[in-house]
Amino acid sequence: MATAFKNQAHKLVDRLPDTADWDELIYQAVVCKQIEAGLADSAADRVTPTDDVLREFGLAE
Repeated sequence: MATAFKNQAHKLVDRLPDTADWDELIYQAVVCKQIEAGLADSAADRVTPTDDVLREFGLAE
């Protein structure tokens, strides 16, 4: 687990532009964490159907 995390962290840093700062690194790390959490929710079927969301926001026809 720790090795996989370190590899992901290295890849994240390697993808940053040379002009990146700590704020950009932190932002990208948070985005990665949120994507992983969303994928885990989806895999565990903890999602709301699109039609329900559209109705909730008054966008369903």
